[in-house]
Amino acid sequence: MSSDFIQIKSLEGDLKMSHKKKDYGLTITTKELILHKPHMNYYFKLEKIISIVPYEISSTKAMSFVNARSGNQETTHLSPGTDHFRIYVQGATVHNRSGLFELGPINIVIPIYPVMLGAISECLTRTGLISL
Repeated sequence: MSSDFIQIKSLEGDLKMSHKKKDYGLTITTKELILHKPHMNYYFKLEKIISIVPYEISSTKAMSFVNARSGNQETTHLSPGTDHFRIYVQGATVHNRSGLFELGPINIVIPIYPVMLGAISECLTRTGLISL
């Protein structure tokens, strides 16, 4: 695990599952989904998640995207062979080295392994979001 990850501020709800790789991680509780990126955590309250849909990677080769707005830089990697999903949320909280910040509606594409997707689905079912 990278030392660039910052510690979770606190968990709402009961921890169901957590998984970290070198450049991202996911934690699911009964009340929130947390995306870990180096130097930043995104907190998505389950009741604010509007949809989670499969995202097709149109290219067969790996791609990297770099976001360099406001002097901050975030790199995202998409690679074939991993199931990616687009998550649309009404609002999120960002925790970075400067503090906590609220975001408005956000779309984010992330890889989610089937076992983690099962845990997310189980927790979302309790909030009223249904899978089709």
